Amino acid sequence: MMNEARDIATQRMISEAEYMGADAVVNVRFATSAIIQGGAEVITYGTAVRYL
Repeated sequence: MMNEARDIATQRMISEAEYMGADAVVNVRFATSAIIQGGAEVITYGTAVRYL
C-alpha cells in the first residue's frame, strides 16, 4: 500500500510539473509521516526545471 501511495504522489508531482511547462523534475525527495494509528501520508517534492 505504501508503494502505491508513493507512486500516486510521484504521478501528481509529475502532472503539476507538466502543467507548469517543466521539462524535468530534479532533486526529488520522498517523506512519510504517521497521521493516525495505522495510517500514514506520503509526500513527494522536487524542483521543476525548464531547459533554455
